[in-house]
Amino acid sequence: MRIAETRAVNRALRKAYGIGLCSVEELGYLSRRPEPATGNGNSQPHSNGNNSSNGQPRLRDRLCLLIRQHQLDPTLVKRYAADFCGTQELREASRDLVESFVAHITEWAAKDHAGLVCKLNSYAQEEAIRP
Repeated sequence: MRIAETRAVNRALRKAYGIGLCSVEELGYLSRRPEPATGNGNSQPHSNGNNSSNGQPRLRDRLCLLIRQHQLDPTLVKRYAADFCGTQELREASRDLVESFVAHITEWAAKDHAGLVCKLNSYAQEEAIRP
């Protein structure tokens, strides 16, 4: 009951303030343990309740978590992702390109957080220059 209430409050606050990120509690995969192998011969993938059948978190959830962990501006990350993928809007990019972007930004955030923030801030400056 406590978890459901926390999630509901987080959703309400996000909706009220127009925040596009999800809370850590809603990612779901952090609190779940992998299911033990049953050995019954079924090779069907099991869904983890996170719209992923391979036991891994969804790509969007991985990106949300990365943004939260490294305290990045989600709008600037989205602009950078679209530029990285060579599209006007991120939703136009192929899944492979977005996966490549997530891997790239994960590695960069771990190695050179200040450099990544500087790169992201360049997208804020570009927006300010546009008429």
